[in-house]
Amino acid sequence: MEVSDMSVNACSRGHFSRRDLLRLAAAASTPSASAQSRHESADGVHPFKVSVKQATINRIMSRIRDTRWPDRMEADDWRYGANWDYMKSLVRYWTTQFDWRQLEKNLNRYPQFLARVEDCDIHFYHVKGRGPKPLPLILTHGWPGSVFEFLETIGPLSDPASYGGSPNDAFDVIVPSLPGYGFSSKPKKVIGAPTTAALWHKLLTGVLGYIKYGAQGGDLGSGVTSNLGLMYPSSVVGIHLNGARGSAPPESHQSPEEREWQRASAAYTATERDYFGEQQHKPQTMSFALADNPLGTAAWIVEKMKSWSDSSDSKPVFTHDQILTNVMIYLVTDTVGSAFWFYRGNLDDRATVQGKPMVPTAIASFPRDLPGLTAPRTVVERNYNLVHYTKMPQGGHFAALEQPQLLVQDLRAFFRTLRA
Repeated sequence: MEVSDMSVNACSRGHFSRRDLLRLAAAASTPSASAQSRHESADGVHPFKVSVKQATINRIMSRIRDTRWPDRMEADDWRYGANWDYMKSLVRYWTTQFDWRQLEKNLNRYPQFLARVEDCDIHFYHVKGRGPKPLPLILTHGWPGSVFEFLETIGPLSDPASYGGSPNDAFDVIVPSLPGYGFSSKPKKVIGAPTTAALWHKLLTGVLGYIKYGAQGGDLGSGVTSNLGLMYPSSVVGIHLNGARGSAPPESHQSPEEREWQRASAAYTATERDYFGEQQHKPQTMSFALADNPLGTAAWIVEKMKSWSDSSDSKPVFTHDQILTNVMIYLVTDTVGSAFWFYRGNLDDRATVQGKPMVPTAIASFPRDLPGLTAPRTVVERNYNLVHYTKMPQGGHFAALEQPQLLVQDLRAFFRTLRA
């Protein structure tokens, strides 16, 4: 199936109740032994290929060329948001050199599928590992990311021997698009992390036939991954997060490192977190603002990719092609607005499942990640069963896209200790 003829079937249930979640867990706990080998042709699962209609590309490019630009203020940095000169440079490249068809080929490098899970059509990569006993590993992206973030990790994780590693570290790699993101279907009601974790578990156990698996995620994917560990401890061998929040002890009991982390987090919240409140509390307004505004969508995403990454004006971490591939995934699928709803879903879904995941947990802390997500080890230990903590030498919020090699190495090291 191709995106150009994909029916946009909505996830119509909305967030699940505790009863729904328990029912899903029970239904998925006894997968067919042959499910894994037959999933490519099973009912409700179809091979997928990204192939966007040319009319869609033409419409987007026309809107970009016809954009009325805002006034340029006298600022040569990013303190006021997306830099005017940078956006001009990006659009110049977008309209004269950018080749979506070439980047489609890149997105289609690995096998993709659509699976009907509950009321959702879930898009996902599924690459079988090359090794004696590959461990299933699900990788979950966040906002403003997409499955594109993980492309450069799929090969090394699934076929480590071809990348200088040991075949004993091979994974079966599963990379799904969040509901309402990219090539997955759009929910009609809000869906948050607990509901998505239930969908992921059913995809892995009920559709693909896995019994045990590991999970990794950052940003919104961190919440989904944490919920997998919390809700399905008998199936999840361990969770790996790049960035995790936590609560520090009372100020009188804080270490100097904890006090500095709290100060940095508070400063970030005061100056940089307005986007979060708007996307969580007023997602419909944001949808109206950006649904038919490709340049506005690009600016909204680019500003975060710049400020949240280990990037500088003299040494940008992302190429124009990388940025535009990520932006275009939102544009060609019309998921700019539906992606915001996940933020509201996390608010409404918050009370569905509570507690501390007790499965073994690893944290990869990248120095240029958001301050709130670079909690000291002592803070993270209060919220997770932390057994592996790595302070990375470089990298930011988009770990898989910025530093795929470092992330792969840490995943191999952590899960090596958990393989049966």
